[in-house]
Amino acid sequence: MVSASRRELLAVVSALGIGTGPFQRALAASAAQEKTDTVTAEMVQQAEWIAGITLTDAERRTVAAALTNHRQRIAALHKLELDHAVPPALAFHPAPWLAPSCNGRGKVELAAAQNLQKPASDDELAFAPLTTLAELIRTRKISSTELTKLYLARLKKYNPALLCAVTITEELALQQAQAADQAIAAGAYRGPLHGIPWAAKDLIAYPGYKTTWGAGHFKDQELKVKATVAQRLDDAGAVLLAKTTLGALAWGDVWFGGMTRNPWNIQQGSSGSSAGTASAVAAGLVGFGLGSETHGSIISPSSRCGVTGLRPTFGRVSRHGCMPLSWTLDKIGPMCRSVADCALVLAAIHGFDRHDATTQDRPFHWPVKVNFKELRVGVVEDAAISANDRQVLTDLGVRLVPITLPRATANALIGLILDVEAATAFDDITRAGVKEGIGLWGPTFRRGRFITAVDYLTAQRARTQLMHKMAQVMEQVDMYVGGADLAITNLTGHPTICLPNGFRGRTPTSLTFTGRLFDESTLLTVAQAYQDATGHHRKRPPQDTWIVEKKDDPQPR
Repeated sequence: MVSASRRELLAVVSALGIGTGPFQRALAASAAQEKTDTVTAEMVQQAEWIAGITLTDAERRTVAAALTNHRQRIAALHKLELDHAVPPALAFHPAPWLAPSCNGRGKVELAAAQNLQKPASDDELAFAPLTTLAELIRTRKISSTELTKLYLARLKKYNPALLCAVTITEELALQQAQAADQAIAAGAYRGPLHGIPWAAKDLIAYPGYKTTWGAGHFKDQELKVKATVAQRLDDAGAVLLAKTTLGALAWGDVWFGGMTRNPWNIQQGSSGSSAGTASAVAAGLVGFGLGSETHGSIISPSSRCGVTGLRPTFGRVSRHGCMPLSWTLDKIGPMCRSVADCALVLAAIHGFDRHDATTQDRPFHWPVKVNFKELRVGVVEDAAISANDRQVLTDLGVRLVPITLPRATANALIGLILDVEAATAFDDITRAGVKEGIGLWGPTFRRGRFITAVDYLTAQRARTQLMHKMAQVMEQVDMYVGGADLAITNLTGHPTICLPNGFRGRTPTSLTFTGRLFDESTLLTVAQAYQDATGHHRKRPPQDTWIVEKKDDPQPR
């Protein structure tokens, strides 16, 4: 038998629940010194203080024997071919106490618009909300082909400066636009997204095009699968215009081609990891886009770039065909120019998918009638909600209720859970020694292998406790505003929408609304009322500043 490598030996011990950084050094030194495949009782004793236990001599011998046997089992496990798309045989549900729904997907309609005319300029058309574009296409005042060519031209012109697109899917887009126009001419209108150009964060797979995950190590990757969300948008008649940038493996706004820029301030990154989608929507380069969030990746870039981003309830939208980072935290959601736009996109992409065990059908109705005077909107105790925003909400008729969020353990829990699940998702490249082309993730992937299974499952149990505490908070209100609650709500799965509420210097600021699980209808209704009352979302970034700073900045082809 070949002698155990330092890494293999430590993998065994980690799998048994006693592996950490200091333990790694102690055991590795012992293994190297002993030059043996066998884990000894002495090695176990050296690691006891790290494991937080004290064993007898007999127990040490028993553990050592088990570790030696497990090494062979782990070695066999590592020989299995596990595609990144294969999830663990576990599924997270944000509301296990809710009975399955039998009420279908819900009813969604495009609000009627009378005598809507085509905007006078291309710029006005490019920045028009999806609701307007949909009505113009439905009434054939513009064609999908016309709109697609407009956005293609803008992408080619401004992407060299913004660095928001990895791949421009021009050939596909023109084919889909032509098909959309032909269908409308034949009376086969599919709904509000029919003929609308959109952008997919480049962790959403689409056959025939690379899915790079923003990382140099995967920049030539082509996946044969089509993501469920992409298929549903195809079915709705939407036009895929581009695969947009993300920070490498969904962290930050720096990808293998550079830093994606904020259209409001070209010197500033657009935040991550849904960096390219936020930038493209804010710059009027697409009608709408999709992003993903594990711990802030829709909300943060939406806030930075002044777009409206919706992170739906966990389980609302399938992740099949999208890069897995954390199976119990990942979510897909729309990033648009208005709340109503987000509602129309959510209507198309939500619902059960047999390829994603976390998904379920829950009704989503839009628009809905809400009696604002009966609504209780929570205001988080430490949230910096301006007097003006409070007044806007009060003027809508809602009752503001002070609430306190259960913050005590959220940051620690999400850090531990994300570290372990991300390390598992990319364990193959860690064991292969890959350190380049994976962005900021290297240390996380490595340390994730030394968090014990016991601690990981304990964190998930504490997460269940947090879910129940949040359920108690949400019994007091119909939704709440503000709160800097990304760790909490990504753990509990509550839906949050982020929308612009002003500026700090040249950079937009934002306000978040968080709703009850699977109650996006009420959440979006209140958020839309706030948005209509303030109008911040109608402002446009300064196009004349979008110039290439360096001639060698990359441009997708």
